[in-house]
Amino acid sequence: MDVQKERGERPVVFIHTNHKQRLGALVSAHSFLLASATPDAFEVRLLELRDFPQLTGATGRTFLRDGHMRVWNPDDLQSFTPLRFAVPDAMGHRGRALVVDPDVFAAGDVMALFTRDLDGRAIWCRSRAGHNQSDGYLATSVMLLDCDRLPDWDFAARLEDLWSHRLDYVHWIELRAEDRSRIGLLEPEWNDFDRLTEQTKLLHTTKRRTQPWKTGLPIDFTVRERGLGPIPPAIVVPILRWWTRNNRYLPHPDPNQEAFFFALLADLHDQGGVTLAEIEAEVAAAHVRPDAVELMNRHRGRLWPCKSAGTTQGTAA
Repeated sequence: MDVQKERGERPVVFIHTNHKQRLGALVSAHSFLLASATPDAFEVRLLELRDFPQLTGATGRTFLRDGHMRVWNPDDLQSFTPLRFAVPDAMGHRGRALVVDPDVFAAGDVMALFTRDLDGRAIWCRSRAGHNQSDGYLATSVMLLDCDRLPDWDFAARLEDLWSHRLDYVHWIELRAEDRSRIGLLEPEWNDFDRLTEQTKLLHTTKRRTQPWKTGLPIDFTVRERGLGPIPPAIVVPILRWWTRNNRYLPHPDPNQEAFFFALLADLHDQGGVTLAEIEAEVAAAHVRPDAVELMNRHRGRLWPCKSAGTTQGTAA
């Protein structure tokens, strides 16, 4: 029995984001509604960093990341990432939810996830064996959650564990402390890393340096600061910081993915979901490339034709 349906509740797609990625999040939200045959059957909500003072007010607090001490910076490009674990709280620990990064765009109908048999598992995500030198890596950038089965996901408590160094950030993000028996594995097309084909359901432009709406802008994400093999952090970190200050976002290797994003942005604009002034403000803030409006006009109406076999098959870093 579908308990959520019996309760009269709709499942929810959450796009977690911060101010730097908000336009991408709006485009993502629009894509889920546009790609579904039944957009009224679910909700789409933004989960925004600005609404979580326990993160925005934590500047300078320290935490462990893969055993190394780091300093929290809410202005980092990906400071929204912990919010994926706030979803069960936001749902009142009831019903199904999908949480995705703001650089994930629907090319297929999300209702196929919301109506699937979860086989008693609370968490569904994609396996990515070998990523970050981890054979058991789980990509939580897209997670289908049965919130009734996650009473232990208390966001405030987990943050306190993070700040007190009882919880390592990497262990949290990669679900290393979770009982694997309650984790199911999504098919690759439900978190397709920089690959857009006929089979793609959710396109994830996860390789940060080639995100299509940022091409040409100065790098504004934090490079993971650690040693490199036998080379200690004291030598590697200054080089990484120099690289960050002196490099820019590159074009995406697949022009179809750039076209897909800007066609979605054009449709969002045409439907009244974002104004020209808002887009121009994002350009002025250097969150979006300067030619965004030109590209939006160029690719208007090219939503699904650009999803074709033979597109670039990328891998994410």
